[in-house]
Amino acid sequence: MRTYIALFRGINVVGNNTLPMRDLVRILERLGCKDVETYIRSGNALFRTGKSKPKKLAEEISARIFKDHGFKPKVLLLSTPELEAAIKNNPYGTKVGSALHFMFLESKPRKPDLARLTAVKAKSEQFKLGNKVFYLYAPDGVGRSKLVAGIEPCLGVPVTGRNWNTVSKLREILGKREQKPN
Repeated sequence: MRTYIALFRGINVVGNNTLPMRDLVRILERLGCKDVETYIRSGNALFRTGKSKPKKLAEEISARIFKDHGFKPKVLLLSTPELEAAIKNNPYGTKVGSALHFMFLESKPRKPDLARLTAVKAKSEQFKLGNKVFYLYAPDGVGRSKLVAGIEPCLGVPVTGRNWNTVSKLREILGKREQKPN
């Protein structure tokens, strides 16, 4: 069985697309996922599964949420090695906490328009495109960032972001899971 981290985009944000975490756990368990654990309401889940096609499983999860709750969130699944690679390749260090964002990409962009992103970024913002991660250092926040608004259109692939605090907590949870006997 492989361990995955499911990142849900746009659930439980400002009262929209409400999905209680206990319902999410039940949905994942009905789809055959084991040892399901969620982290914060904004949509992070960890689980084990014997299914070998993560993209197909992500689509099944999204479809099931639609059937049960009436909305279809984007779901990105990361394997443990993918999360570790994203952390290892982070160009900004880890002391910056919530100012560092990992924008996880569904796939590697074919023709990213980085010049357009450079043109709209604030002076304080920095970014780097990795393999399937767009790293963003935004010390003034992301709420009104023109750069953040342009990431998905300029990369041409679905994106969901997590700040360093969340990414490091997910890694910590994974570490504790690996220490438990099966």
